[in-house]
Amino acid sequence: MYFHLRKSTLIFLLALVPLSGCGFRSSHPVKIRTSTAMLKEATLDELVESVNVNADKLKTLKATVDIDSSVLEAKKDKVTDNPQFAGYILVRKPEMLRMKMLVPVVRNTAADMVSNGQNFSLAIPPRSQFIVGSNRQPAKPSPQAIYNMRPQHISDALLLKPINPEKEIAVLENTTEIVKDPKSHKDVEQASYTLVILDKDANGYYLSRKIIFSRTDLLPHEQHVYDRQGQLVTHALYENYSDYSGIMFPGIVSIQRPIEGYGITISMVKLDVNVPLTDEQFLLTQPPGSQLINLDTKAAAAAIHDEETKKPRQ
Repeated sequence: MYFHLRKSTLIFLLALVPLSGCGFRSSHPVKIRTSTAMLKEATLDELVESVNVNADKLKTLKATVDIDSSVLEAKKDKVTDNPQFAGYILVRKPEMLRMKMLVPVVRNTAADMVSNGQNFSLAIPPRSQFIVGSNRQPAKPSPQAIYNMRPQHISDALLLKPINPEKEIAVLENTTEIVKDPKSHKDVEQASYTLVILDKDANGYYLSRKIIFSRTDLLPHEQHVYDRQGQLVTHALYENYSDYSGIMFPGIVSIQRPIEGYGITISMVKLDVNVPLTDEQFLLTQPPGSQLINLDTKAAAAAIHDEETKKPRQ
């Protein structure tokens, strides 16, 4: 759900006391308990290896899922939750992804999205629309979140990419986070590890992402993905890990897209890894009678604008 995030805090503000007479009382920092959990230790190389080994083992993914989503309505300054959808997700590395969402109760197709990593297709039967386009980020987000969604947003958050030593630099930062104490169920401060990853292009190095590891299990529990200008584009949370034949995978993945103002939480109902997936399973054709919208054309922008304003084009 949108903005339902884990609390990560580095600094607590001082609590000021009202002035009294000619002098003033000294201020005191807000106190918070320290976690009593047993913490594990790891080196930079060990954390990088754990990400890379797990990513290398995972070749395909086939999941039955529940999908919760929400949209931030900036003008109204409120978050709207959508009904929960059941669905399916297929992934075949390096770039193939399919996500299908079903209408609650009747289980007709609400949306079906396929991507080959470069381009994507999205069928929305209730709107009788078939949307195609490149995976690149829209220059100007649409007020309707469905037009901002890109399969790459899902893929980049769902599957942690390996850290490429030939072009990426990873450094280790000792950080802290606020978690619930398992005994008292109160907020406590707990040490964590953060991998800060720099990528490189023709213009040099830039901040690419941060992966935050819990010190209780040394698994990635959070990821921040940035664009070339250092702006946060994806915030992902990972919970309830399970071991699938030596592959650690989260049972819940929450994806926040702050620029476009939408969030998706994917809960695994049934998950199979490294099962054969065919090309046909990633094939999506335009339904007969549906409207074709190419998001890479100016005509598409006009059509979307007309729909948003509910004005028919002349």
